[in-house]
Amino acid sequence: MELQKLRYFLTVAQLEHMTRAAEQLHVAQPALSQAIRSLEQELGTPLFVKHGRNITPTECGAYLRSRLETLLPEIDALPGELAQLSARVNKTVKLNILAASIFVVNAIVDFRQHNQDVIFDFEQTTKAHDCDIVISTNGLSSENRSSCLRRCIKKERIYLAVPKTSPYAGRASIDLRELRGEDFVMLSDSRLFGVICNKFCAAAGFSPKILFESDAPAAVQNIISAGLGVAFWPEYSWGKVNGDKVTLLPISFPLCQREIILELYERIPPCAYAADFYDYLIQQI
Repeated sequence: MELQKLRYFLTVAQLEHMTRAAEQLHVAQPALSQAIRSLEQELGTPLFVKHGRNITPTECGAYLRSRLETLLPEIDALPGELAQLSARVNKTVKLNILAASIFVVNAIVDFRQHNQDVIFDFEQTTKAHDCDIVISTNGLSSENRSSCLRRCIKKERIYLAVPKTSPYAGRASIDLRELRGEDFVMLSDSRLFGVICNKFCAAAGFSPKILFESDAPAAVQNIISAGLGVAFWPEYSWGKVNGDKVTLLPISFPLCQREIILELYERIPPCAYAADFYDYLIQQI
């Protein structure tokens, strides 16, 4: 059905007069009558009954009028709604954050101070799709990695976090082999960072004696602050230590680091802020 025919029908049905409807629609009456007949043929049912110079809708015509009085305003509103949605999509940066989450969140806060109309939408999944930016680490593969527009790889140093009261706290660096008997606060093996930390310990010749497992930096810091253990601390992923009860020590052996991979993808429709935020992340990391 042509939308124009439905609009013609609704006007005729509401006015119940062909001549006045033609005048209101600014069309010739014969053309309007022809459009109504064509619609009736298409629907296979009469829509009007003549009463002298006036016409009234049939039962089917009345039903169609009631439906169109609801549907046509909704259809008319669609262009405006789509324009609003398009504007929102144009301002929305879609992120897939698989590493350096605290760093990225802090970058979002800072970036929005100068770009207050930008919107951020993020997820955490190894099967990302339809994202502007993916932040991952080595050991995680992106299905669309070969199709990214730009890729930047940064080295993330892994420190050892110890209590200020620890005898290690005053050291300039630490050899991981010295910590064979220490209690560790670790991430579980279900998280990639936990797997990486276990590999660091294995390279130093031991399996960590785990006191507590958590994937929350605040929980790790609280345990360390209480003097109950030591932990690996990723430079960007967890950010700076809050407070003065924990010290971060560089690890001299083995080499404790991983890669932070930032990828920019082409998304349809494109986001006006995606490339700018990608550049901002690279500048800050």
